[in-house]
Amino acid sequence: MTSIHDYNDILNLPRPEPKRHLRMSLSDRAAQFSPFAALTGYSGVIDEAGRVTEEKIYLDDREKDRINRRLTKLQTQISSRPKVKITVYAPDAKKKGGSYPIYQGRLEKIDTYERLLILTNGSKVKFDDIIRIETGNFPE
Repeated sequence: MTSIHDYNDILNLPRPEPKRHLRMSLSDRAAQFSPFAALTGYSGVIDEAGRVTEEKIYLDDREKDRINRRLTKLQTQISSRPKVKITVYAPDAKKKGGSYPIYQGRLEKIDTYERLLILTNGSKVKFDDIIRIETGNFPE
């Protein structure tokens, strides 16, 4: 049987350093023992599939006419920078459908050439994306 005393000559020697390559860093060495994820990205796919989008609302001619009348009225009030609340349709980049963000603030400019509403906070809204326009005394 071997006794620990048989190794006394090498027990306190420093660990040998490799001559041909650098010693592996502790983080790289630890990475060898990290758990393996065979389905990397799968949870992201599941989350994306579960994300809900809404179908686009198509306005009839009467609703479009009402929005156009509201825009015309806002054009006459532009100098007073009226407060507006605008609901638009924003299509989703990854799947069918979209969302309905609401832009709120004071109207700075109506650009009829580019067909944009520009708010004082820098938001730009395309005429064709507008679903609803409200005016009034909204908190800013």
